[in-house]
Amino acid sequence: MGTANMISGRIALDSAWAWALLVLLLAAPGPAAAEAREVKILHVMSYHSPWRWTDRQLEGFQESLKGVSATYRIFQMDTKRNSALVQKERKGREARELIESWKPDLVYTTDDDAQEHLVKHYVGSSLPFVFSGVGNDPAVYGFKGSPNVAGVLEHEHFAESVGLVRKLAPKARRIALIFDDAKMWDAVRARIEAGMANLPDMKIVAVDVVPTFAVYKRRIAGYQQDADMIGTLGIFNLKDEQGRNVPYQEVQKWTVENSRLPDFAFWIDRVYFGTLCAVTVSEREQGRAAGRLARAILVERRKPSSLSMEPTRKGVPVISLARARKLGIRLDSSVLLSAELIQRFEWDQP
Repeated sequence: MGTANMISGRIALDSAWAWALLVLLLAAPGPAAAEAREVKILHVMSYHSPWRWTDRQLEGFQESLKGVSATYRIFQMDTKRNSALVQKERKGREARELIESWKPDLVYTTDDDAQEHLVKHYVGSSLPFVFSGVGNDPAVYGFKGSPNVAGVLEHEHFAESVGLVRKLAPKARRIALIFDDAKMWDAVRARIEAGMANLPDMKIVAVDVVPTFAVYKRRIAGYQQDADMIGTLGIFNLKDEQGRNVPYQEVQKWTVENSRLPDFAFWIDRVYFGTLCAVTVSEREQGRAAGRLARAILVERRKPSSLSMEPTRKGVPVISLARARKLGIRLDSSVLLSAELIQRFEWDQP
């Protein structure tokens, strides 16, 4: 073959490769194509709806997915009102059955029970999962290094919440903390212990894990002499004399009526139901961050394992004016201007 023929053949071959590459590039779905494709998203709630914490996470998630054509289904595990292990396991099986029948493109899960009883069964599978509101170490569920799980951690604002109490009750120094016996609080207690390094003039005088409402009442009564503030943190799984869950709203109302100490928690719903104050974890911000991860997976085609698992940083100061009045606390104008204010107890709302 002559030199001219060799050059001509090479040019023809190069042109063929160029056309093939162009066809592949045009056929590959870009972000715009991914947004146009309708996807199915299953949202598995550990808890139930209506509830501010759960509902606002989903609202934030959907905000971050605006422009993505999606069909949503919601599955409620309802574990705050049905907290027995056998009930949680049954709900986990039901959620897995729904996944197998509906075949979603992505599953969005909120809070720890869904991770324990659902997501960890799919670690390493091809189905992508995104979570938010998870307080436990992701390694507990096998998520570290998992190719198909991404999510947002929930780390409470302990030092900030104690600091807010101190603005309302400057002489408070002794902290009592009370939890129900749910395993999820183990990680919270560990973070609180670490956070005490930022509060050198404060002292934790009690850390109580209580199984029943009756024991809770006795501990709260004892704190009135031994503490200056109470962290009423885990109050969802307290049982009555028949072994049934006592609604946390009932627990909080009893606390308002029987405790004269300022108290704090980490969630806005608690403040609506009578806790004095909180620097809350923003549930909407948790959902928005999870929605951004879902967008990265569904639209940008990124692998879940390439996305970091981090907590949201934004905390929102919230104060119950009704509780402050009941405790005889007068609020400084600077505190009032820097916090979200709740005027009435939830049970007094019109």
